[in-house]
Amino acid sequence: MKQFIKDKTFINGQWIESSNGQKFLVKNPATGEILAEVPCCGEIETDLAIEGAKKAQKIWEKTTASERSEVILEIYSNILKKKDDLAEILTREQGKPLSEAKGEIEFAASFFKWFAEEARRSYGKTIPSAQKNCRYLTVKKPIGVCAAITPWNFPIGMLARKIAPALAAGCSVIIKPAEQTPLISLAFAQIIDDLKLIPGLVNILTTDNETTPVVGKLLCLSSDIRLISFTGSTDTGKWIYRHSSENIKKLSLELGGNAPFIVFDDADISLAVQGLINSRFRNAGQTCVSANRIFIHKDIHDKFIAELKDKVKKQIKVGNGLDKETTMGPLIDEKAVEKVRNLLDDALAKKAVIELGKEDIRDIKGQFFPPVILSGITPKMDIYHQEIFGPVISIIKFSEENAVVDEANDTKSGLASYIYTNDIKRVSRLSDGLAYGMIGVNYHAISAPEIPFGGVKESGLGREGGDIGLEEYQDIQYICLGI
Repeated sequence: MKQFIKDKTFINGQWIESSNGQKFLVKNPATGEILAEVPCCGEIETDLAIEGAKKAQKIWEKTTASERSEVILEIYSNILKKKDDLAEILTREQGKPLSEAKGEIEFAASFFKWFAEEARRSYGKTIPSAQKNCRYLTVKKPIGVCAAITPWNFPIGMLARKIAPALAAGCSVIIKPAEQTPLISLAFAQIIDDLKLIPGLVNILTTDNETTPVVGKLLCLSSDIRLISFTGSTDTGKWIYRHSSENIKKLSLELGGNAPFIVFDDADISLAVQGLINSRFRNAGQTCVSANRIFIHKDIHDKFIAELKDKVKKQIKVGNGLDKETTMGPLIDEKAVEKVRNLLDDALAKKAVIELGKEDIRDIKGQFFPPVILSGITPKMDIYHQEIFGPVISIIKFSEENAVVDEANDTKSGLASYIYTNDIKRVSRLSDGLAYGMIGVNYHAISAPEIPFGGVKESGLGREGGDIGLEEYQDIQYICLGI
């Protein structure tokens, strides 16, 4: 693993320090251990990355789809070969259990495999013409240099979801990882370096939170960058939107969620309980598609909570992600702990009932937050409206289908939603009624490289994954051919 821990960043095929010599610390959220000091890139490094990416773009866009496919498959293969080392780095800097980290490495690799295959299937069209002396054609062309701004919760999964389609489309990429988790991005850069790809094809700009707005604004304002793909908060997404309007660049934004999880009285309760546990406590609840507001039909409300409490007690073991028995790691930093605690305090002050975790929350140590179950949640509570990003289940009792759909839609977000029912007609009605980009029906794990991942309303723009995910990185050119 140590050979992948880098103290330099990767720009234009070179491992370099920042020009001003500034660095920032990367810490293990479970132990506080300092893992590395990495360069704090600024304006000079951003300009170098853009210039390197521009030069690489001119070469890479001329490669054939078959050539790009072969390169991307090599990346896929090398990620899997180094899975154990990469997973350990991920657990150490992000905190998630090692089993989840290995799952994320495999998830990341799957995007390179999928888009290696999709690169060869990027078809244009011949359009029937109304004129006898013309032929109408369209071709898909790489959009140009792209920037990918990735989050800390799935730092290599989201990196892969952005880089793989960009490379497949014929685009060079600049990656700006989150301050908390740059090491896994630099480890990925080592894989790129080992493959001796075109210098500047993949670049990494490591920054701390203070410098991020400076680098982000440069990426937004650069006319050389034709697309920015961002996963993160809605507020930051709006900031990118505003600054990118200066040169009308294309945006792919995967922003915040407030996912409803609706369980009807005809549902398989055990299936729904397990789906909720898997969704809510994965990565300690720090996922954008995590079940956030849990709507339980009044006729099964008490039974559902009883089974949920029993299974959470048996299944969730909080601890260091490197310990084999751990099933849930720490929150990413102290700020995250404070946010979840404030949401919890507000809900309890407004008469929410704590079903599980009452004793544990009195003795929170470090960034380890215990699993908590709340019932009696109302719209007066902050937790009803905000993305929790922590291991707290907030339960709302409902009785009528139309009313629960209205409640589920009562949010500015529209990323993921979940329904549990055995009534196929109800599934059809709710699919029409729920204002969300994705719906999981009797199933919680909705992410995959083959599907168009994304939301509506303030949850973002565009889609990642699937054949649509490739088109995000392409321009369509129309050709009118006189004959």
